[in-house]
Amino acid sequence: MAPDRWLFWHRRDLRLGDNLGLAAAAAASPAVTGVYVFDPEWLEGVDLAPARLWFLCESLRELQQRWRQAGSELLLLKGRPVDVLPRLAEACGAAVVTWNRDVEPAARQRDRQVASALQARGRRVLVDWDQLLVPPEEIRTGSGEPYRVYGPFLRNWRGQVTARDAAGVLTPVAAPQGLVGLDRAALEPGAQALWQDLPLLAAVPTAGELGHPFDGADLCPCRPGEQAAAAQLEAFADGGASGSGHGAALFAYEPGRNIPSEAGTSALSAALSLGCLSPRQAWLASEAARLTARSDEALASITVWQQELAWREFYQHALFHFPELADGPYRPQWRQFPWDNERSWFEAWRLGLTGMPFVDAAMRQLTASGWMHNRCRMVVASFLVKDLICDWRWGETAFMQRLVDGDLAANNGGWQWSASSGMDPKPLRIFNPATQAGRFDAEASYIRTWLPELAHVATADLISGEIAPLERGDYPAPLVDHRLQQARFKALYAGLPKP
Repeated sequence: MAPDRWLFWHRRDLRLGDNLGLAAAAAASPAVTGVYVFDPEWLEGVDLAPARLWFLCESLRELQQRWRQAGSELLLLKGRPVDVLPRLAEACGAAVVTWNRDVEPAARQRDRQVASALQARGRRVLVDWDQLLVPPEEIRTGSGEPYRVYGPFLRNWRGQVTARDAAGVLTPVAAPQGLVGLDRAALEPGAQALWQDLPLLAAVPTAGELGHPFDGADLCPCRPGEQAAAAQLEAFADGGASGSGHGAALFAYEPGRNIPSEAGTSALSAALSLGCLSPRQAWLASEAARLTARSDEALASITVWQQELAWREFYQHALFHFPELADGPYRPQWRQFPWDNERSWFEAWRLGLTGMPFVDAAMRQLTASGWMHNRCRMVVASFLVKDLICDWRWGETAFMQRLVDGDLAANNGGWQWSASSGMDPKPLRIFNPATQAGRFDAEASYIRTWLPELAHVATADLISGEIAPLERGDYPAPLVDHRLQQARFKALYAGLPKP
C-alpha cells in the first residue's frame, strides 16, 4: 500500500535541514511534497522590499534543487493560500498538510483560514513551532502573564534554552532523504483535471519578473539560501578554525558589532527571518565557539550575541501576545503625540539628504544594499522621531520597503524602542548623531564609503556635520539643530497624558 501523501507548506523556513515541521512529516511518511505560494496580496503590499523578494526568490531556487536531491519536489503556486492549497491537496490526494507556525497577526489569521478550508475538504492539518528556541506559550512571568520587559524575559528565556540544550531538544535534525515524489502520470483522471487547473509556476521567478527588481545584490552582506547561511554562520562563529579569515568576528562581537565600517556582525538577519537558518543552528554554533574561546573578552562577546538572539525572540513573543503592536504604539499615551510630520523632512531622511552625514550614510547604505548596520538603525530611527519629530510608523514602513531582513516583529520592536512608545523602561532615550559618529565611526570611514561626494571633507567636520558651504558642494546643510529639536521633543513628550 502506498504511503499517504503529505504536503509541507514553506513560508519562513526556506531550508530542509533542521526544519522541525518537515522532519515530522518525513518521519510519518516518505511521500512528502513541498509547496511555496506566492501570495498576490503580499506581492502587491505597500511594504514589500525588492531586496527581501530577491533574497526569497534566490533562496527558493536553491531550495527547489534541495528537494529534488531529497527525492521529491518543491511546487510553486501563485494565488491566495486559502484558495490554492485546498485545490492542490485535492489534486495530489494529500491526506495531510503541515507547516510551521508564525507569530505575525495577519499570518495567523491566514493560517486559520487555510486550516479551516483544508479541514472542510477532509484534509488533516498539523502545525507546530520551528522559528523560535522557546515557543511563546512557554515563557511567562510568575503571575502567568507574558513578559513586557526584556531583562526579566532574558533571564527566564536563557534558563529555558539552557535546559532545552542539555536535554537535547535543540539538537538540529538532519535534512530528509529518500523521499518519494509525486507521480503525476498515476493520478486519477479527475485529479489530472484538477492538476491542470492549478496556478503552478514552471520555475522560480526573479524579483524583477515579479515586478520588484533589486540592483543591490552585490552590495548586500546577507546571502540567500541554506548553504550560504551555513557558510556565513561557520565563518562568523568558528573562531577562524575553518581558515576563512573571518571566524574571529564572534569572538570580537563586543565591541565589533558597533562599528559600521567593519564586518563585525554575522549578517545572518535575513537568513534567520526567512528561515534559511534555524535559531537552533545559530545557538549551537555559538555554544560550540565557547569551547575554542581563549579569553574572557571572547566569552563575553559570545554572550552578547546570544542576547541578540534573545532580543529577536522577545520581539516575536511580544507580537504573538500583543498583536495590536502591529497597528500602533504599545504605550497608549503615544497615540496622542503631536507629530510635526513634515513630509519634505521625511523625504530628505529617506533619501539620505538630511545634512547629517552619519544619518545620511546609513540611509544611503539601506537604499543601495537593502541592509543597514544595527547601530545605524538606532541612530537614524532616533533622528527621524526625536530630531525631525516624524511619526515612527513612517520610518517603520520605510524600513520594511527596503530591508532585506524586514521582519514585522523585529522592525516594529526596534522602532517602538527608538520612539519610546514600546516596551522600554527608559522612555526618553535620544541619540545624538554626531556623538554616535564620533564613538563608532571615529575616522569617518563609514561616512566616506556611503557619501563619496564628501570624501575630501575633514573627519571632524564629517562627524559633526558642520561642513563649510564651499566644502559641502551640492550636499545639503543640516535640516535641524539637534540641541534645539531635542529640547522641543522633550517638551512635547512632557505634555503627554500620564500613564
